Amino acid sequence: MIKRRINIRMSGLGGQGVVTSAHVMAMAAAKDGRQAISNPFFGAEKRMAPAEAYVRIGVERIYDRGELVYPEVIEVFHPQVINQGKSYTMPFYSGIKRGGLVIINSNMELLTDEDKQRLADLDVAVYYVNATEIALEIANTELSTNMGMIGSVAGITKCVSMQALDLALQDRFGKKYVASGGTATLDQAITKKFAKKELLLAKNLAVVKKAYELGAEWAEKNHVELMVAAA
Repeated sequence: MIKRRINIRMSGLGGQGVVTSAHVMAMAAAKDGRQAISNPFFGAEKRMAPAEAYVRIGVERIYDRGELVYPEVIEVFHPQVINQGKSYTMPFYSGIKRGGLVIINSNMELLTDEDKQRLADLDVAVYYVNATEIALEIANTELSTNMGMIGSVAGITKCVSMQALDLALQDRFGKKYVASGGTATLDQAITKKFAKKELLLAKNLAVVKKAYELGAEWAEKNHVELMVAAA
């Protein structure tokens, strides 16, 4: 299904990088020559509190902001969004459009029979990906879980390319440091810090790529097509 615009709602918990994910996706869409806008939505700014972010990607200029009520895609970054109701919409898939897609970060079934039936009635595809496990395996930290979620949605929907994600991640995490002082000590500290950022960038990109490939493989196998038209 080729669409002129895809709206993605990302639901997770504070500290998971949900807002960063939406920002990187929007940046990548711009690299691909598409129009995009992202914005966060959250209450108390603390870890493990509900957090949402929205990204709208299309081929025409996007004017609307604010809460995304009717998404084509919903990404669930943490099981507690579902099993503990840590979501700003109940049920968590409220408003999803017919023929949409739900991506859940988990290695176990989280949906009730009622949830599954409701989503089936709407012809919504459900994809489980253990983004946290991928992050731990490749980047050695669960903090890269959001990179797995970015890769998953991009691999399935092709709303942004891997090349564009690479460029967006470089912009987001790979900024070089420029020393304003002239001491060798300062230069050495900056070089070390930059080296760490380069390593972080490489690991994050590897997580994105792995999740992208898994998502693309699943989409092809299950005949899931939800793509944004070329710019």
